Amino acid sequence: MFAYMSIYSCSMKTLLLNLLLLAPVLNAAAPQGGALQPPIAPTENPMTPEKAVLGKMLFFEEQLSSDDTVACATCHAVAGGFTDQRDGQHPGADGVFGTGDDLFTSPGIRFADSNGDIQPEATFGFGLQQTGRRTPDLLAALYAPEAFWDGRASDTFINPETGAVSIATGGALESQAVGPLLSSVEMAHQNRDWPMLTVKLASARPMALATNLTPDIMAALMQDSTYPALFNRAFGTSDVTAERIAFAIATYERTLVPDQTPFDNQMNGLPGGMDQNQMMGMMQFNMVGNCGSCHTMPLFSDNLFHNNGLRPISEDDGRQTVTGDINDRGQFKTPSLRNLNLRNRFNHTGEQDSLIGSAAHPGVLDIYEAGGGPNTDNRDPLLAPLVGLNKTALQDFLLTALADPRVAAGLPPFDSPTLYSEWHPIGQSADLYGSENASGNGIAPRLIVGVPALIGSSVFSVGLIDAPASASSAYLAVSTQRNPNAWVNNLLMNVRLPLYTLRNQPLTGGHTTFHIAIPNSPSLSGREVVVQGFVLDATANGGRAASTTGASYIVL
Repeated sequence: MFAYMSIYSCSMKTLLLNLLLLAPVLNAAAPQGGALQPPIAPTENPMTPEKAVLGKMLFFEEQLSSDDTVACATCHAVAGGFTDQRDGQHPGADGVFGTGDDLFTSPGIRFADSNGDIQPEATFGFGLQQTGRRTPDLLAALYAPEAFWDGRASDTFINPETGAVSIATGGALESQAVGPLLSSVEMAHQNRDWPMLTVKLASARPMALATNLTPDIMAALMQDSTYPALFNRAFGTSDVTAERIAFAIATYERTLVPDQTPFDNQMNGLPGGMDQNQMMGMMQFNMVGNCGSCHTMPLFSDNLFHNNGLRPISEDDGRQTVTGDINDRGQFKTPSLRNLNLRNRFNHTGEQDSLIGSAAHPGVLDIYEAGGGPNTDNRDPLLAPLVGLNKTALQDFLLTALADPRVAAGLPPFDSPTLYSEWHPIGQSADLYGSENASGNGIAPRLIVGVPALIGSSVFSVGLIDAPASASSAYLAVSTQRNPNAWVNNLLMNVRLPLYTLRNQPLTGGHTTFHIAIPNSPSLSGREVVVQGFVLDATANGGRAASTTGASYIVL
């Protein structure tokens, strides 16, 4: 406490002396000079440039998802410091939106059955499903013995196709990499398995959906233009397997070391170290705040699990779900604080959107100043009310001293291509084929769009919902011209589309999913395609209801 009070009356010389008193603490927590060191790769998965660039492609490859809409980088966005900048909302344990237990998590994929048909999900209907926890930071996983908020990604990596041990120890990053790929919330339709995924990837055009490819990706594709060839260069044979996907993604992720922060420069005695305000903030971090007890330097995480009392354990057991140990109830993994400046929400619930907030909406530092959250059951005993905490100085340290400027600037190794979902959101038009036409109940059908139109794609699909239960069938008009006279022509295949039987859903109305295999024809590249849905409905004017919106696509 004395050291804290002295900050505001001492000279810079005295401040530096105080920091020298902390040097043994800093050095004990930060080996090899106190700066962040590269993570250690397991012996079973050594680092190679060929494997890293393949992993980089896979990390940004939306074709890894069932419907070509989600990549690893969709939720682990570089611009967010490899966290999710989108604001998905989950209704929480009570299943009701707009109540106190709502979570601000990450949007995933629309719920679809084994055939890829969009189906209503109990909580989110036909909308994007939301994960139950906020996307965790990627950095801490590079060094962790267990990954994810609850540590369910084990240190031992088990080959998900064979059940054999692929990595005996040090494989949490590989274990983490394979989890979302088969999740029906995050990236997959129901019952997706590894043969489905690997066969699809082996036939996919690498990076076909991305733009602004990075120089290393472009160079790799100049040598090898198919995924089997890329896997051959990285692994010695062209087999595309779950284990190799995990090995490649984890290898790329181990290159993402944000070690050029003012803190690291200070620890290494390099130019660009911490200024006086940041040093004051570090004193707050280590002394009054006692933050280093859990956010241990230089990673700024102890990679352990703690209960901060933020939410009742009944809402989420956390670590206990994995271990079965009641002493782990409500505990979650300590996130790293590096590149905190790029995150817009915090904690596993995402409910805090600032470090310093207000009495009505406290920020992260406000909560810890008060001794943690209000739920005392199994709350970590390290948490206690903090007297005299200078939150402004601490915030400055956290947001500036721990920020590697290469991440925000997108400079190597943090450079990235642009995802399809970033550069081409589906355009909507209400007058592609004429005005909408509602059914007799006054409701017009709607299209569910978002899957990219990719040459050679077998997963291009468009959903139609809100048709009356009495309707018998629907069809999708597809054209390469806006407002065409012959709107029933499918100019992609030059044949009339078949009729699709509607599935009757008493609670949501009729719905169906149109699946269209796009020909593998380069002549289609760059052409605009417009679609609109129609329902044969005796109650509608003219016996046909027309969707409220159409959609426009650019064929890739």
